[in-house]
Amino acid sequence: MTTAYYSTVLNHPLETVWTLIRDFNNYPAYIEGVSESVIEDDKGGDEVGAIRRFCYLGNWIRQRLAGHSDQGHSLTYAGIEPLPFPSELSPGATEPTRYEGTMHLLPVVEGNRTFIEWSVQLDTAPQDADRWQALFQSWIPDWTHSLERTLDRKDA
Repeated sequence: MTTAYYSTVLNHPLETVWTLIRDFNNYPAYIEGVSESVIEDDKGGDEVGAIRRFCYLGNWIRQRLAGHSDQGHSLTYAGIEPLPFPSELSPGATEPTRYEGTMHLLPVVEGNRTFIEWSVQLDTAPQDADRWQALFQSWIPDWTHSLERTLDRKDA
């Protein structure tokens, strides 16, 4: 098991950030490269157990909402299929057998801002752990900055 982690402060109020990300199906609204997202079986985007199928950079991915807390401002998702990313992103590495990501928000009182932490735990073959950790360690900041750009546009 290996973990990729990133945290930063967003210059937006916690409720503004949470309103955007709390719906598990809202991924295309704030993650650049996600062109479509669908919740299967008519479940709600805040219903634990909901499965989203989304297209990221031309690859379809399925994830299950494993945890959701409006009070704690957090959501956890789990991959339910191997990641279909092109092999050139991590040559020779086998897909993680399991991964789980968590986005957690906390208020920053000074300036009415939001602390966000985003982590992904990956269960990989031991020889592939460093490659997958490095890959996700590069993606999570990109996704977080995409979220921030979306929030900035909403304020403009």
